[in-house]
Amino acid sequence: MAATMRSSLILFFVSTLFLQGALGSFICEDLPTNVCGFAVATSGKRCLLENSSGNDGKVEYQCKTSEVVVANMKEHIETDECIDACGVDRNSVGISSDGLLDSHFTSKLCSPACYQHCANIVDLYFNLAAGEGVYLPDLCNKQRTNPHRAMIELSSNGAALEDAADTPAPSPVSF
Repeated sequence: MAATMRSSLILFFVSTLFLQGALGSFICEDLPTNVCGFAVATSGKRCLLENSSGNDGKVEYQCKTSEVVVANMKEHIETDECIDACGVDRNSVGISSDGLLDSHFTSKLCSPACYQHCANIVDLYFNLAAGEGVYLPDLCNKQRTNPHRAMIELSSNGAALEDAADTPAPSPVSF
């Protein structure tokens, strides 16, 4: 029995190596545009959707590799469940922190379904918020306790968010 188990494990390991070699690297430029947004390549770099005008004047979309590296995440295409739970649009071109000013979006981003299960999206918006001087766990905490105040503080460039709320911030997501 132990020999059969050992043989099965060896076969599994060898087939995994073969499959990985056969599939090669996951690069953004090879992804279809409908799964590009919120994907991370083998290199650990984020994929992003870009548009350009074709020769016929139509807008064409392409998946491109960004220079943004995601720590501890490679070969990841975000699930449709996370896209829905977090309220993001996989087909949007470009991304900005402006969505954080929308209380409906922020409530979805900070919801347990998103914040606790969609590390890739949370990491992206964590970094966008940080670029605006806002600590996302504090914003989410305030969003849960007083959504109107959270939006006012965020729109004032996060200056008031530096004063931590009395309730503890949500547990950080492991990336």
